[in-house]
Amino acid sequence: MNKPLLFKGLKKMSLFLLCCFIGPVVVHQAFKNQEHHLYMPVLILGILFLMTAFYYGFTGIRTLVSALLGERKTKL
Repeated sequence: MNKPLLFKGLKKMSLFLLCCFIGPVVVHQAFKNQEHHLYMPVLILGILFLMTAFYYGFTGIRTLVSALLGERKTKL
């Protein structure tokens, strides 16, 4: 088990969880206030949070698996 890589993966997963909660809240608030003049910037910010959550989710899981199981030795 690679401890520095494990901590790196846990940091990515914590950012994933943070963005998973912030993103939908921001998008929901944007849709609730569609007549407001800042509707589009808030909606774009929420979508960026959601895309960041997807990125950190996939890379965090990949990092955790690499830390726990080790790197692949052979290529298929």
